[in-house]
This record gives sequence, C-alpha cells and structure tokens, in this order.
Amino acid sequence: MNSQITVAGPFKAADARLDQEAGNLPGDLAIWIFIFAEMLAFGALFIAYAFTRAGNVELFNESQATLSQTAGAINTLVLITSSYFVVRAVSAIKRGLSEQCAWWLSGAFSLGGVFVAIKMVEFHDKFVAGITLSTNAFYMFYLALTFFHFMHVLMGMIILACVIAKARRGGYSRQDHTGVETGASFWHMVDLLWIILFPLVYVIR
Repeated sequence: MNSQITVAGPFKAADARLDQEAGNLPGDLAIWIFIFAEMLAFGALFIAYAFTRAGNVELFNESQATLSQTAGAINTLVLITSSYFVVRAVSAIKRGLSEQCAWWLSGAFSLGGVFVAIKMVEFHDKFVAGITLSTNAFYMFYLALTFFHFMHVLMGMIILACVIAKARRGGYSRQDHTGVETGASFWHMVDLLWIILFPLVYVIR
C-alpha cells in the first residue's frame, strides 16, 4: 500500500505541474493561433527580403540610406516602452487594480499613437519623393513590411481601446482578466515584430 502511494505520488505531482503549465499561456487561445499565423507571414517576408537583398546589395544599401534611422530608433523605444506599460497593466489587474490597469493601457495606447504619427510622416516623405512599391525591390519590401506592420499597430490600438473601456467599467478582476492578457499578448507581438523589422530594414547593411 505504501509503495503504491510512493510510486503514484511523483506521477500525480508531475500531472499537477503539467496542468499548471498548460494554464500559463496568457490570454485566449484564439489570439495565440492568430499570433502564430502572423509571425509565420512576417517570417516569410523577412526571409524573402534577406534573399532578395543578397542579390542586390548595392541597390538595397543605396535605398536604405534614404531612411531615417532616427525615426526608426525613436519608434523602437516607443514600442518597447509601450510594452512595458502593458506589462504593468497586466500586473495591476492581477492585483485587482482595474483603474490602474486602464491607466497603464492608456499610456500604451498613447505611445501607439506616437508610433503611428511618426510612420505617417515617413510614408508621406516617401510618397512626396515619388517613391512607390514599383520604384525598386528595396522600396517594395520597405513599404510592404512597414505598412503591414503599421496596420497591425492600428489593430492593436483598437484592441487596447476596447480593453481600456471595459477595464474602466470594472469589467475585469483579479480572477477574470483574460481579455487584458489577450490584448497584451497581441501588443507584445507588434513590438517584437518591429524589433526584428527595424534593424533588418533600417540598419543592417
């Protein structure tokens, strides 16, 4: 009898740990399926960019020199800071501080607006200069990648706005905050993609 308890104990403990780990995925499962699909799409574009650049190094370097690394670096800091705000928002709601959660998310939303404004200035400058997707291979990738990411930032801001509105109504609690984690997970993806995109397109030569 004692041997059965001794043998079964470790297995039960292992099962408990597995159950706990399975529940550690933040947010809704659907958002993670979406994030995985989006990461694959961006990954394919990043690989295509790298291979195309390898065959057109001089053209890519020359065109890349027209980009504002300062603007790109500022936007990198903006998104990293916004992700920190989102982390603080999740931490707040886990402690039952709904209003504090809303304030941190509002900060992240505002920084998203800063990112959008800077990118719109960059896009405007390129379009005024007559640069389009058909100008050359570099600008095709630059405009496609950054605009695709730009749309994800806008989508993330819409998600954050919905979460903020619900948090302010007291719709989340210490026990029920899946929506906050879902929005946070999407926003972290947006940040991660830019952290890859910025050095790849703006810096590496």
